[in-house]
Amino acid sequence: QVTAKTAFLFILPQYNVSVPAADGELVQYHYGLKDLVTILFYIFIAIILHAVVQEYALDKINRRLHLSKVKHSKFNESGQLVAFHLTSVVWCLYVVVTEGYISNPRSLWENYPHVYLPYQVKFFYLCQLAYWLHALPELYFQKVRKEEIPRQLRCIALYLLHIAGAYLLNLTRLGLILLLLQYLAEFFFHMARLVYFADENNEKLFNVWAVVFVVTRLFTLTLYILVIGFGLPRVESQALDPERGNFFSFLFNNILFRMSVLLLVCLFQASVMWRFIHFQLRRWREYWQEQSSRKRAAAAAGTKQQTKLLKRDSGYHENGVVKAENGTSPRTKKLKSP
Repeated sequence: QVTAKTAFLFILPQYNVSVPAADGELVQYHYGLKDLVTILFYIFIAIILHAVVQEYALDKINRRLHLSKVKHSKFNESGQLVAFHLTSVVWCLYVVVTEGYISNPRSLWENYPHVYLPYQVKFFYLCQLAYWLHALPELYFQKVRKEEIPRQLRCIALYLLHIAGAYLLNLTRLGLILLLLQYLAEFFFHMARLVYFADENNEKLFNVWAVVFVVTRLFTLTLYILVIGFGLPRVESQALDPERGNFFSFLFNNILFRMSVLLLVCLFQASVMWRFIHFQLRRWREYWQEQSSRKRAAAAAGTKQQTKLLKRDSGYHENGVVKAENGTSPRTKKLKSP
């Protein structure tokens, strides 16, 4: 029994409480220091699953494609993230649908702070934190190139900041929707990269990703404006109460603070869109340059082939004498006397 209690501490979410409900009592959860032990356990699980995907899927595909070292590293990165994003999108969509966060958007801010979480919401957040923390030692295990490490560290830090912030500040419902939108766009991007590495002439999925990216950015900005601009200022409890998990709803009651936050959000989304537009313009410019160079090469090859055919048909001149293709002078035809 002692070992069972210790095992449950690692495997199952902790801090469960019984909350009164209309049809009885519901078992829900809040966060605490014991969550770190659970996250540590699932970090090791994530490392094992990472190795399984690499060994039994990505390495076999890599051996068939014969990629260069740079493409090999990017292929492994995108392959791992495709598996993770696909799993997270399906899981997150199931959670937000079953909990009614999509059918009732008002639930994103109603009854804030959302201190008590359903089991599946808390477990989802713990697994997300474990995955992005496991990505840190994977930088060493996967022997990532030094020039790629700063970019990947920024990506990991941003995801950890978003997920941990939503979890600790009791904004888990809004965080779930934002993660769903972000993971959906990232899934199409890394899937497009995998297809491109397999066939460099196939870039159709990048166009699909471009559309999905723009749509998800618009939904993200709309959600921020809806929740921060209109939802949280209407929360009944506007007083600062860290014990109850109410950290900043009183701040959003101040219109100056609210507008400042919305301005920062809009500027951040604008910078993301600017990088996206710059990337698309560069990609299209490279595509058209490649197409024009192929056309010039094809035209040059056609001209060369045509010149060879003309020489073969009519012969060529050498020292003022017409030569045949084999270099011999053509014989003059003798006329028979009548």
